[in-house]
Amino acid sequence: MNGLIIAIAVGAGLAVSISLVILLVVTRRGTETKNTGASPAELVVLLRQGRVIDTTPDVEDMLGKPLSPDTPWADLRPVLANRFADLPLELPGQDTSIPASDDANTLLSISVNGPFTRLSINGGALSMGHVHRIVNIREESEQIARILHLDPNPIWKMNANGNVTWSNDSYQRICDESAAAGQTSCPFAVEVDGALVAQNGRISVSLPGEEKQLWFEVTSFPVGADTVYYATGINDLVEAERAQRNFVQTLAKTFAHLPIGLAVFNKERRLVLFNPALVDLTRLPIDFLSAKPNLLSFFDHMRENRMMPEPKSYSSWRGKLYEVVSAAREDRYSETWSLPSGLTYRITGRPHPDGAVAFLIEDISAEISLTRRFRSELDLTQSVLDSFDSSIVVFTRLGVQSFCNSAYRELWGLQADPAVAETSIIDAIQSWEDLCDPQTDWSEIRDYVLNLQNRKPWETELVLNTGERLLCKIEPVAAGATLMRFSYLPSETRSLPQLKAEAVS
Repeated sequence: MNGLIIAIAVGAGLAVSISLVILLVVTRRGTETKNTGASPAELVVLLRQGRVIDTTPDVEDMLGKPLSPDTPWADLRPVLANRFADLPLELPGQDTSIPASDDANTLLSISVNGPFTRLSINGGALSMGHVHRIVNIREESEQIARILHLDPNPIWKMNANGNVTWSNDSYQRICDESAAAGQTSCPFAVEVDGALVAQNGRISVSLPGEEKQLWFEVTSFPVGADTVYYATGINDLVEAERAQRNFVQTLAKTFAHLPIGLAVFNKERRLVLFNPALVDLTRLPIDFLSAKPNLLSFFDHMRENRMMPEPKSYSSWRGKLYEVVSAAREDRYSETWSLPSGLTYRITGRPHPDGAVAFLIEDISAEISLTRRFRSELDLTQSVLDSFDSSIVVFTRLGVQSFCNSAYRELWGLQADPAVAETSIIDAIQSWEDLCDPQTDWSEIRDYVLNLQNRKPWETELVLNTGERLLCKIEPVAAGATLMRFSYLPSETRSLPQLKAEAVS
């Protein structure tokens, strides 16, 4: 859009400058020629020793403003060079004629007489169609000029000497405010490097009454031998970048004491943030990490340091890293690495804003060791329980089965360990009811397991459907749990009620 505005504005301005010369030559044929000796159809400028001493009124129309006396040739030449491209830099010392680049019938004649030089422009008459078109172009050019001046962003044009030849109102306003602040030059007076190519850069401007600097993104475009500059306010962007830097610094300080290694890669897969724990866990040099390596180089160095398990085919695994990144961005990447050194790492991928991805590296060797030791103790406990002939089962304080031995599973016809399914005392009683006398009252056993107060060891007798009798001993154990043991009573043994009656008598 900026390039389009430049093209329209400059093209329209050039057309107006050229066409006004032709138009006003025709419309002012009857104008008085003052002391230039010009015919009514001529546009004449008289110079003495390279400075203007007199002109016809048409010159004011050509420039859009009066040409002050004593104006040097260097200031007049750029106006004429728009149409007469072969015009030399220095004022010619002899008579010559130069045709216009857009009309061979229009001539710039230069006559030299001692210290005096006479410039005259003669052209053919214009048709009414041309005159009408020039008027329309002039109106359009004036409208575009008003639009450019109303632009809230500064726009200006500089020549090859670094002089500002045009600017809009926003540019002039900032220059005026800078002058009020005591600055000797306009802050937008950038230096011309001579490279006629489009360029971008940033500049900051300090204005009176402003607590902070104003930041602009300046874009330049070459237009002929000049350069047009566009300055766009980017205060919000600069503030956002500053806030982001502060946030990253805060994160770095926060994660500095985190025992988990953190590596954040941006959307270009470059390492942009890491903490000291990452250096300790990966044994990667700080200078390597500070150079912002890419994701592949990062894992390559980890492999060289033997800080990751050696894959069967590293080349294929390296190609799968893109799948790893994709999984991490979807928050579904997690792996456990068993290293040759005996350490165990948990690698987790997490998505971050703007396409970034973070990897968390955690040393879980102690956790794995504790888990293995706990599992070993569980296996040992289970092995001890299985060595008993009695059927044993343990329920937690919430009435959930936690342990049982093989004799218990065989007694009650259980195919697998019920603890896996978190069998409750209610479920266990239902399975016991199917194999016992229907007249058995199970409420007392249920209430004992679920009651945490006034619990003393006791025992009861159960009768199976087969007629066999079981002695069920129930007693409390640690943490509110309940231990139950089932053992067969010999057939000749008196029943439990008989034993109790004899004890009372």
